[in-house]
Amino acid sequence: MKLSSQEEYGLRCLLRVAASSDPGYSTINEIGEGEGLSASYVAKLMRILRQQGFVRSVRGQVGGYALARPAEKIIVGEVLAALGGRLFDPRFCSEHSGLEVSCKKLRECSIRTLWRTLQVLVDQVLSKVTLAELVENSELEMDSHVSSLVQLGTTLESRNSKFEIRNSKLENRNWKLENGK
Repeated sequence: MKLSSQEEYGLRCLLRVAASSDPGYSTINEIGEGEGLSASYVAKLMRILRQQGFVRSVRGQVGGYALARPAEKIIVGEVLAALGGRLFDPRFCSEHSGLEVSCKKLRECSIRTLWRTLQVLVDQVLSKVTLAELVENSELEMDSHVSSLVQLGTTLESRNSKFEIRNSKLENRNWKLENGK
């Protein structure tokens, strides 16, 4: 499991804009130079971030990019979802069925439980981290903060068990409908 380069570099570009000491706008060239990325790649990433409402842009001589809302209001999980998506999506099983129309393990799948649980834990952490925290904190401070969030996983697991059971029943019903049983 790994983050895509689009997610990594997109978040880094957004951090560069947020951390800019200049009260004006950050240009594509400034962001690219600061992150070691080509101007065309930065332009692509900033277009995605603008379309998703994380940055605003101004054209012209003094133009560039600035945050569309305060860094404290930008959730890292939302940024990563906009740049690349989720680790596990409910459509995952139908999209990874091999040569079959539907996955042979649709009714009973221990792997799906693992992916779903990991997604819940990832969402729990990423929904609690803001862009401001990434800008303001050192690696050591973030390590402490994220570690405290991970400990919440056990509590989360029990709260989401009803959701998982309900989702499993729906998937089982869908499998029966698709297979005429």
